Amino acid sequence: MEPRTCLDCGEPLRGRADQKFCNDLCRNSYNNKKLSGSTNFMRKINRILKTNHAILESLNPEEKSTTIKSVLEKQGFNFKYYTNTYTTKTGRIYYFCYDQGYCEVESNKFILVKNEEN
Repeated sequence: MEPRTCLDCGEPLRGRADQKFCNDLCRNSYNNKKLSGSTNFMRKINRILKTNHAILESLNPEEKSTTIKSVLEKQGFNFKYYTNTYTTKTGRIYYFCYDQGYCEVESNKFILVKNEEN
C-alpha cells in the first residue's frame, strides 16, 4: 500500500484513513489554488451584475420609475451585463439584473421596473 501524502505539500499523512491534507493551511491553500482560475472571471461578472442591480434598485424605489441613460452611466451602470430578458407581446424587451429591470422607451429614456415573481 502506497503511503498517503498531503494533496498540497506532499508530506506524509498520519491519522484518519480518509485524510487528504496535513493541516488547515494546506487544505485552504489547495482549495484556493483550485478555485482561483475560472472563478476570478465569474467574480468579476458577478460584481458587475451586483453593481447594476444596486444602481437600478436605488433609482427605482417605487418599483416603477423612469430615468435617462446618462444617470445610469454616471453611476457606473454596464449595459453589457444582465441576467435575463423578457419580451412583451408588443415586442418591447426588458433587460433584468436579477429582479430589477429596465427598458429603453425613447432615445436615452428608460423605464425601470421590479419583477416580483419568485
